Amino acid sequence: MKRIKEYKKLFKVEGPIDLKELKKSYRGLVKEWHPDKFQDETDKEEAEIKSTQIIDGYHFLVSIAPETKAANLDAYKKTITEFQVADWHHKSMLLEVTFTDGNKYEYFGVSKVLFGKFINAKSMNNFGRRNIFNKFTYRKSMKASATV
Repeated sequence: MKRIKEYKKLFKVEGPIDLKELKKSYRGLVKEWHPDKFQDETDKEEAEIKSTQIIDGYHFLVSIAPETKAANLDAYKKTITEFQVADWHHKSMLLEVTFTDGNKYEYFGVSKVLFGKFINAKSMNNFGRRNIFNKFTYRKSMKASATV
């Protein structure tokens, strides 16, 4: 959640993410912080760091935007209903779940207590669908690799 708040603050986003407004803000920030605008080496290095943060933040916010989630909802529902949890990691309110189809999703704001219940549940898939997969902000962090 901290990461989401930081990126929203960077792009001056309040409330739900609007992709058109985000893109407008992104373009303005990229122009402002483009390293080629700076002559001094110290300023140039700072601009490179800032522009990398801007690019990362933009891609991150696009991945959790309601429009993006709506466009990928059918694939997400298929993953969480038809495939099993293959692996999971939890660190500081972030739960990363890998499914047997190879897709990996990050869920933001999942407490340590809820994570404990998730891994100790009789069926992690059922528990996840009821308590995590449809209730927390999520984003796809890795696509399934194509099998040949």
